[in-house]
Amino acid sequence: MAKSVLVVDDAAFMRMMIKDILSKNGYNVVGEAENGAVAVEKFKELKPDLVTMDITMPDMDGIAAVKAIKEFDPSARIIMCSAMGQQAMVIDAIQAGARDFIVKPFQPERVIEAVGKALD
Repeated sequence: MAKSVLVVDDAAFMRMMIKDILSKNGYNVVGEAENGAVAVEKFKELKPDLVTMDITMPDMDGIAAVKAIKEFDPSARIIMCSAMGQQAMVIDAIQAGARDFIVKPFQPERVIEAVGKALD
């Protein structure tokens, strides 16, 4: 069965890009969220195999969302998505429980590699 993924980013076109990459590679995008607060709710509702999480978002940022999701499900698999130059935030994200990170603009091969590793 295809692995389910929740895509979280405040930019609709970024969600579209990630969805497109994942769908073409056999993953099932079961939901989308535009901020961390929505992401936490959708995670609880959909229980996806993986979450791709943007770091910088309104209402609740990605790091706070990772902590909330990990509190709800310690085995949650989350990959952070960050723009260039956010190394400190990436370190915070990994410490919060993220498995990996991918950098925008996305290279499809890198996205699939990170997703595959996180799901192993």
